[in-house]
Amino acid sequence: MNLANRLTISRIVLTFVFMFFLFCNGLWPKAISLVVFILAALSDYFDGVIAQRRNMVTDFGRLMDPIADKILVLAAFAAFVQLQLIDAWMFVIIVSREILITSMRLFALNKGKVLSAARAGKHKTVLQMVVIFTILGFILLKEIVLKYDTWNPAWEKVFRQGIFFLMLVTVGLTLYSGLAYLWANRKVITRL
Repeated sequence: MNLANRLTISRIVLTFVFMFFLFCNGLWPKAISLVVFILAALSDYFDGVIAQRRNMVTDFGRLMDPIADKILVLAAFAAFVQLQLIDAWMFVIIVSREILITSMRLFALNKGKVLSAARAGKHKTVLQMVVIFTILGFILLKEIVLKYDTWNPAWEKVFRQGIFFLMLVTVGLTLYSGLAYLWANRKVITRL
């Protein structure tokens, strides 16, 4: 197994580590969960760079890289539902889009056709990561302030409204990118 593929696998392992610390009580576990998520997100960037520069692109990497990405992102959103920071219907829309598009891409790849990611999909991924980092930042900030017993319930309301707005934009872009991807690849899809 080459280095790029090891990074891909490490992202899946880091997802479980991230989830473990996120659900532990206290400031340090929350800080560790944020650091682990950052490392996992960076592994996504570096496995692609390494695979391209060192000519390490493999069938395993083509298959597992998008799956590892989805595991990381969907695990974070599932955790936020469990923590009651986002609504479950938002998560259902996000996971449905990811399963549909990823399944379609993997099916096409199995038939020898490569369906490249669209620009809207890349923007969607960036926005999802920004939202995840923002929510993790809110969780960490709340833990820091709670440590000093100065948490104001009004702040909670403001943060939750901000998260809700960011999630509405994320869900909207997620839907748009999925529909745009299906439309752009409609001819390829009907031939599969």
